[in-house]
Amino acid sequence: MHLRRRLYNHIVIFCVMILVAVVLSPRLCAQASPASSSSAKHKKPAPTPELDPGSVTDGEYRNKSLGLTCKIPDGWVLRTEEMNAPDTNPPSDSSAGNAASSVGAKVLLAAFSRPPAARGEDVNSSILIAAETVSAYPGLNEAVQYLGPLTEVAKAQGFTADEEPYEIAIGTRALVRADFHKDVGSRVMWQSTLAMLAHGYAVSITLIGGTEDEVEDLMDGLSFGATAAKK
Repeated sequence: MHLRRRLYNHIVIFCVMILVAVVLSPRLCAQASPASSSSAKHKKPAPTPELDPGSVTDGEYRNKSLGLTCKIPDGWVLRTEEMNAPDTNPPSDSSAGNAASSVGAKVLLAAFSRPPAARGEDVNSSILIAAETVSAYPGLNEAVQYLGPLTEVAKAQGFTADEEPYEIAIGTRALVRADFHKDVGSRVMWQSTLAMLAHGYAVSITLIGGTEDEVEDLMDGLSFGATAAKK
């Protein structure tokens, strides 16, 4: 429970720009003798190797570190660099920004069916992949622990969870998935978020569409193969 509250606190701080209330959580404490506590202060955690940011070629995002390939629909626009800018706000009609809503999270891919600033009657479908170092959260050792706080943020934004998170396999990779929907006027926004731990990082993949079938089509564009060797 302490871990969930700590993760939720980090996520909510980033989400102030979309009016999510800040929730303070108690610091996680380890039981240790004075001597061991003193030595722990001087022990620095091993640095996490830099994660390959990946690249887009011929309509596909590829990340060798994660062994991930993601197909981007024709005509979609990329906003990865903009999403990593410190003063960037998430699109008004999309919750994709929530996927990268942890302090220190880095967006690896941000793709939208239309420019985020462009108005439209339909849902601005999107794909967002983000990563954050696991070392920022002591005790985080299962993907479902990282997905939990993201689920709470989605619910805070008006989304309804369709069911409890569940494990799925995509290619060679096992992930945890959570599905949501939200009524937006006459439209319904569908969102699926996948979470996994890899190479010392917590990785989230959020897919948003105007129908369940659209989200599933985006999901079908994901594939995992062999990963690059750890450095």
